[in-house]
Amino acid sequence: MKIRILGSGAGGGFPQWNCNCHNCKRIRSGEMNGKTRTQSSIAVSSDNQNWLLINASPDIRAQLEAFPSIQPKHGLRDTGIKAVLLIDSQIDHTTGLLMLREGKPLDIYCTEMVKQDLTSGFPIFNMLSHYCTVNHHPVPIDGGSFTIPAIADLRFYTQALKSKAPPYSPHRYDPHDGDNIGLIIEQISTGKKAFYSPGLGEIEPHVLSAMQIADCILVDGTFWTNDEMVTMGISQKRAREIGHLAQSGEGGMIEVLNGVSKTRKILIHINNTNPILDEDSEPRKILDAVGIEVAYDGMEIDL
Repeated sequence: MKIRILGSGAGGGFPQWNCNCHNCKRIRSGEMNGKTRTQSSIAVSSDNQNWLLINASPDIRAQLEAFPSIQPKHGLRDTGIKAVLLIDSQIDHTTGLLMLREGKPLDIYCTEMVKQDLTSGFPIFNMLSHYCTVNHHPVPIDGGSFTIPAIADLRFYTQALKSKAPPYSPHRYDPHDGDNIGLIIEQISTGKKAFYSPGLGEIEPHVLSAMQIADCILVDGTFWTNDEMVTMGISQKRAREIGHLAQSGEGGMIEVLNGVSKTRKILIHINNTNPILDEDSEPRKILDAVGIEVAYDGMEIDL
């Protein structure tokens, strides 16, 4: 199984276009040892030719241009993208679908709740129907498995996570199972597994179980502290309020991951304010010391 990190940043990427925070200011001026990042998305394949796109960020065009294995190879119009899986209906995970409108009908796998959002509050499925059309395939939210015909040798398990729907959603304040899902990707021939959850606000029992059986964890690395945005004067909302478990502190992601052994652990969906973006920072040294990696655009994982 090969996993390509197309984008490793949170919404807005890094640097964020309108942000002059400590990180964004220094990365622009070349004063920081770090990497720029586009918005979160990954692709997975068993043969390095036929790819499942998992989330479609607003930066999808640049991400695909930086990834030769997924680019056209056969015929006048072609792509290595054989299907798309959406873990939620957040704008930074779905807007890129508009950039894929010039091709054949899109086979999109998502929950019924995500489909509702994308045909109502943000009717991107309706818009695409005038271009390439969408073939929607529902996915389970109880840990059940499914396969995707064009993606050989991979099996997928999806489970509901406690989360809010996006701010635009008609049911923003009425959460439903399926607003956000965690994903286990299994290679059938080898039994190798990866767990992917870029938006994770709580470690529910089934989430911990998924982490413990995975050979690689790609998990929420949005914020270092729960009050990161508050102390910077950017927002009055804390990490947990917007559905993200901070890395540091009691019960934080570092503590959780330290309890999972014999597994490769990678943080993804890194917010532009997070000090771990500075590769010389003390928080980054803390992660290095416990063997937790930080995803970057173009990173490739072989399982």
